[in-house]
Amino acid sequence: MTLLVKGGTVVNADYTRQADVLIEGGTVAAVGTGLDVPAGTEVIDAGGAYVMPGGIDPHTHMELPFMGTVASEDFFSGTTAGAVGGTTTIIDFVIPSPQQDILEAYHTWRGWAEKAATDYSFHVAITWWDESVREAMGTLTRDFGVNSFKHFMAYKGAIMCDDEVLVNSFTRAGELGALCTVHAENGELVAHLQNKLISMGITGPEGHPQSRPSAVEGEAADRAIRIAQVLNVPLYIVHNSCIESLQAITRARNDGQRVFGEVLAGHLLVDDAVYRSTDWDYAAHHVMSPPFRPKEHQAALWRGLQSGMLQTTATDHCCFCTPQKRMGHNNFTRIPNGTGGVEDRMHVLWHHGVNTGRLTPSEFVAITSANAAKIFNIYPRKGVIAPGSDADIVIWDPSRERTISKDTHHQKIDFNIFEGMTVRGINTVTIANGQVVWKDGDIRTVRGAGRYVDRPTFPSYFDAVRRVAEVTAPSAVERMGAAG
Repeated sequence: MTLLVKGGTVVNADYTRQADVLIEGGTVAAVGTGLDVPAGTEVIDAGGAYVMPGGIDPHTHMELPFMGTVASEDFFSGTTAGAVGGTTTIIDFVIPSPQQDILEAYHTWRGWAEKAATDYSFHVAITWWDESVREAMGTLTRDFGVNSFKHFMAYKGAIMCDDEVLVNSFTRAGELGALCTVHAENGELVAHLQNKLISMGITGPEGHPQSRPSAVEGEAADRAIRIAQVLNVPLYIVHNSCIESLQAITRARNDGQRVFGEVLAGHLLVDDAVYRSTDWDYAAHHVMSPPFRPKEHQAALWRGLQSGMLQTTATDHCCFCTPQKRMGHNNFTRIPNGTGGVEDRMHVLWHHGVNTGRLTPSEFVAITSANAAKIFNIYPRKGVIAPGSDADIVIWDPSRERTISKDTHHQKIDFNIFEGMTVRGINTVTIANGQVVWKDGDIRTVRGAGRYVDRPTFPSYFDAVRRVAEVTAPSAVERMGAAG
């Protein structure tokens, strides 16, 4: 199928200009004016609109088995909802159970994802350690295009990594040219505070944020950063929600360390007042980890995004419907953690970012696609509109409005954390792999059309990491007359 997106303003992370985009065979063939267009080409009018790379959500959890249930969103419904919202690629997570064979878990998730409507890739979590895990990491990077490994510093008694696992896994990832990522919360402190609150009779959703104060996130972020510093490996910290973790990242980056930070759309826009609602279901639907924070943290996170200390935006899309949330009706520690957002991320970030002057359109492209593509080494295949790149494109009408609601969204969940928010600036057309999958309310996604995206190891920033290792390599001191 050949398409011509005509008359729009192409917005990449590094430039904005009037140009047409010719798409052939699922890739971008040309960008410019006066293009040589084959006969029979379908023309899509983008006059008055922005033409931008499809979004990359680097943090989703489709079909996740978690806390005694399974996330309600599957890979087809979730990628379809993402496409409606302008996201054309997700990076989900393989999360092995403790002692589960890592490759077995990987192949299980790959099977679930075969129904995806748009492109996808996987981070793989390291939840335990022995020699077989070390070997599996090598196999995943060599044979299956995995270049990032996730480490949960929370969820004691389940998937939490202690420092020994972090050191072993970080070291192995560095050898393989893979990026270490962490969920930074001190699991020991969280477990201690959970038990304390339950003993005090605090069993409702309000106990969740009280058991996970921002200090437990800041401590874990700083600890992970210091371990990565000693081992000389790059680090990516997911879903930063607070001032303390942002400060830890800022210190490290100012010191020249290769640390990347991700922020969720929800943490930028929702505050902790939601947990004080007298409606138990409403409060429980906001239970996620890390939790939503007081407003001063949101203001700091926006500044971190603007300054470049935080590079990517995500959703941690992990949907649980009301009956699932009610599993914890007498104990907040049993409420499945997670909220939705894959359909709404691009819209709320444009409205509250570009429309307020916090972000330029090019900066919006950077934080919603280009930076993730670069960090996870799929640029310029993804994250840019340029000849040879995948034809993942959204046509964005900056003047059109819509009101977000669970009654009209396409996510498979009966709640929306952005309920009632009216946003100005929405995508009217989504093109994935050269195919129109959403146009003016018409969903055209195809089950199984999404492709698995291999992500090569040793992104370019590893060159600098290797140079640091050479400059700072340990050395012995030769001494005369040493005792024999």
